Amino acid sequence: MAEMNGAQALVQMLIDQGVDTVFGYPGGTVLDIYDALYDRADEIQHIETTHEQHACHAADGYSRSTGKTGVVIATSGPGATNLVTGIATAYLDSVPMVAITGNVGNSMIGTDAFQELDITGVTLPITKHNYFVRDASRLQEIVREAFELANSGRRGPVLVDIPKDVQAMPCPYEKLPAIGLPRRAQPDEEALARAVEAIDAAKRPFVYFGGGTVSSDAGKEVVELAEKIGAPIGCSLMGVSGVPTDTKRFLGMQGMHGHFASTKAMNRCDCLIALGCRFNDRSTGDRTKFAPSGKVVHVDIDSSEFSKTLDDRVEVLGDIKATLQRLIELVSPNTHEDWARTVRELRAQEKGYADYRTDTLTPKVIMETINARRDPAMPVVTDVGQHQMWAAQYLTFDRPRSFITSGGLGTMGFGLGASIGAALATGKHVVLVTGDGSFAMNMAELVTAADHQIPVTIVLLNNGVLGMVRQMQSLFMHQRYSQTTLDRKADYVKVAEAFGARGLRVGTPEEFDRALAGALAEDGPVLIECPIDKDEFVTPVLQIGASMDELIVNMDDVKAKMGR
Repeated sequence: MAEMNGAQALVQMLIDQGVDTVFGYPGGTVLDIYDALYDRADEIQHIETTHEQHACHAADGYSRSTGKTGVVIATSGPGATNLVTGIATAYLDSVPMVAITGNVGNSMIGTDAFQELDITGVTLPITKHNYFVRDASRLQEIVREAFELANSGRRGPVLVDIPKDVQAMPCPYEKLPAIGLPRRAQPDEEALARAVEAIDAAKRPFVYFGGGTVSSDAGKEVVELAEKIGAPIGCSLMGVSGVPTDTKRFLGMQGMHGHFASTKAMNRCDCLIALGCRFNDRSTGDRTKFAPSGKVVHVDIDSSEFSKTLDDRVEVLGDIKATLQRLIELVSPNTHEDWARTVRELRAQEKGYADYRTDTLTPKVIMETINARRDPAMPVVTDVGQHQMWAAQYLTFDRPRSFITSGGLGTMGFGLGASIGAALATGKHVVLVTGDGSFAMNMAELVTAADHQIPVTIVLLNNGVLGMVRQMQSLFMHQRYSQTTLDRKADYVKVAEAFGARGLRVGTPEEFDRALAGALAEDGPVLIECPIDKDEFVTPVLQIGASMDELIVNMDDVKAKMGR
């Protein structure tokens, strides 16, 4: 058993766990940790961001793009509180992360010392668990447990707060094998039997999957089940990229801004097979009016999701992949020809609703150009807003974990940090789709991307407004545009160049195509600013709290709603 101080033991444990990159920002209460990192720089890379929130988003993007556990380090006080939004983002999207914070020494706890803060108390509601390490003798046990918890059951962030004196204490260290991923939780056979009975009795089954299916790497099984029972497939925002976009039965994302056919089919089914998803208001609309006419078969690793917002009828607790493998064996084959005919009609109806112009730089043209130019292995990251929905609607994917976005918390400013993390984790060029509102919140991270020559192409859709909020004001607030017209004087191309990146501005589809082709061949960050009309709307769209029957499906409905 080797003898070292707490900080040295911590860094050794990260290396033992297979962590090759950590993100963070130094400060007084983590001096010992950073000193230990200095000695091991050839074994573990540290990326210093310009802000701790974006370090947390980078650790998040690192995790989402690979399934590995992201690690972020921050000092006490404001350094720790700057992690809160990033931790909450990871928590609501079930992303495994270990956040390590420093704190003042044990003898100073409770004295209101400089930068003292109870970060474990602050983060208790947004972590799976958190620890305050009072004694270095427990450090190894706690760090190993933190990695195990982050990856067990429903994955998520864990915080470890280490006082400064604990980092300097002698710390017993024993070389132990890395904490591996837990065994897949097997479903209960009685619950499986009830699920099979409900699925076999269905005339209009619908398979709906979310982020839990991506985490479980169960896309192949989703397609196999749907093929066997003759069911269409839809997904939540967090499920995008879980199955290849060109899958025959896949109708795309459903919900408030989802594809028409997917949303309508889910609402008309008589057996909703829900896999690793939570029925939030964006997917159901008014829950009192969202009721498939038969049973809901809900499969999830987290029992707290069962019947939380809908009456599930059949609940199967277990790993999605393991459960689907058993279901595929047990369910009866069926083609459901009448239901398939209805779905084809919905698809044709959706196609008729399409608004499409190719002569101007519209969001759809931008997304289809990205489809044409992007290598399928390149991850796409988004910020939050209209651009996020256009990306989810129009971009195509053929492998899981290639669409990275903030779903549950909807964190504007998530994108650039997450892009840096995803690029470093995968070794791939990353495309970031963002808007001027979100980009203004995170553009300082261009410094990080440029300093480290991280290959990120930033496609900035600039409409000069807070587009999604303005859209809601247009449709539901009588065109009263309170504080959504930005009218900023910032020149984002010059900002990119000042930070050490390349900057380009385009005005036509042809210019964007050329600029994107060149940017994707670069080894460092490039920003492409794409001016778009402030009245480009995301459709379909639903008023918050309205029923899915009130879905506004295209721009003709928009104009009617606005009285134009």
